[in-house]
Amino acid sequence: MDIAGYTDLFLEMMAAERGAAINTIAAYERDLGAFHDYLNRLRVGADSVSTDQIRAYLSQGSNRKVAPSTAARRLSSLRQYHRFLVSEGIRPDDPTRVIDSPRQGRPLPKVLSMDDVALLLDKAHGEPGPDGLRLAAMLELLYATGLRVSELVSMPYAACAREWDFLIVRGKGDKERLVPLSAPAIEALAAYKTVRRHFMGEKEDSPHLFPSRGADGHLTRQRFGQILKHLAVAAGLDSSKVSPHVLRHAFASHLLANGADLRSVQKLLGHADISTTQIYTHVLDERLKSL
Repeated sequence: MDIAGYTDLFLEMMAAERGAAINTIAAYERDLGAFHDYLNRLRVGADSVSTDQIRAYLSQGSNRKVAPSTAARRLSSLRQYHRFLVSEGIRPDDPTRVIDSPRQGRPLPKVLSMDDVALLLDKAHGEPGPDGLRLAAMLELLYATGLRVSELVSMPYAACAREWDFLIVRGKGDKERLVPLSAPAIEALAAYKTVRRHFMGEKEDSPHLFPSRGADGHLTRQRFGQILKHLAVAAGLDSSKVSPHVLRHAFASHLLANGADLRSVQKLLGHADISTTQIYTHVLDERLKSL
């Protein structure tokens, strides 16, 4: 079997056995596709590529000034892939085992102040018509829950069809978590539900909370990102500093700054490892200074 065939088997395994998210699968596919092209030029198979050849491939990225985080992700993709080849008996050894990960500093997340978030929310609530109600509901949900943008846009309607004060979110690895809703989020959601059918077009119904006429059946994360940028400009904020992920950072940082404990924030964000959540503890230093 050629490398493309091995790649297909690997992606199927990641989806079926590990429950990898669609975006994760897409990233693996891109990384391995580029690696596939490199091996074709060398006329080398995945079952015989050497450690030095993989190092040479990765060094191409450093010559093009690829970000350390991107280089680390590519190496991670190759490691997962070659471990799979070894586990399947396709090759006897893992050539990536002795390759060191690129050193990378861990940048602090961009965080909006509480005043900045208030400006965004006020502007969203002032937007007219069904589009305004949808935007206000999405923004209130995002800031109240810290959802990943992919979780937000693909949220099933059943997750909040009843008058609950919490959401059941299915996140990475198909894991469920319970996230409480704030009173403003509940009110914004109720107002949006009255116009939700407007976004279905000719469809009689949709399983999505935020339906769309597009191929995905729901508003895409790219489109929501664009809408958020326009809102930031209208609110007088720097649009380069505003994104769905920045609002997720704001949710976590503002909770910690107001006394929430790290373990609770970890559960709300859906982080598997608390070390991922610890990046937000920089806000605690600011809180201590102010106290």
